[in-house]
Amino acid sequence: MFSEMLREDQSRSPEERPRPERSRTDCPILLSQRLVLRAPHEDDIDALAHLANNANIATMVARMPHPYTIADAADFVRRTTAGAIGKCVYAITKADTGAFLGCCGIEPHEDGRTVELGYWLGEPHWNQGYATEAAQSLTDMVFRTRDVEQIDARCRVMNISSRRVIQKCGFQFQATGMVQSLAVGGMVPVEWFRLDRRTWVSLKSWGNIG
Repeated sequence: MFSEMLREDQSRSPEERPRPERSRTDCPILLSQRLVLRAPHEDDIDALAHLANNANIATMVARMPHPYTIADAADFVRRTTAGAIGKCVYAITKADTGAFLGCCGIEPHEDGRTVELGYWLGEPHWNQGYATEAAQSLTDMVFRTRDVEQIDARCRVMNISSRRVIQKCGFQFQATGMVQSLAVGGMVPVEWFRLDRRTWVSLKSWGNIG
């Protein structure tokens, strides 16, 4: 099915391909080679609190408190269920065991043409390709089901691993800037990357991603 969709994409220019309405907000379950991306639920709370209570993670993302408690995890699940965090928030889980590994999601910009990609993984699961696999799955979902022109991603300047994930997914460096970090309690320097629809289609047709 994926190859058939890809061949159909390649046979038409980005302007010719039909796109869904902007009002679409559903967040389908996403499957990749090793992962299942699904909505967070109450059974994730203990694992979420355990993995997220890590300064090495919290200081690299913008809105994660540290320390991170069971109450924080429960509130996160409640707010994602209510749609209060972004438009699509996913639990990253292993396909074979169902183990909770981390989270990823997208958040729309006010321009209506751009979404922001974010992700984090528990430290025991670093350096195994899971973040790249999840980010690619989410990126493909966005361009296949959303009427957006580009996806943005940001990482702290010192976060070499996250930068590598973003670049493997085809994002191109745009600029540096500053963002507020809840765990740090102040502004931190970040790098801003962007992947536009035309580039994504080209990379898919060349077989360079996904």
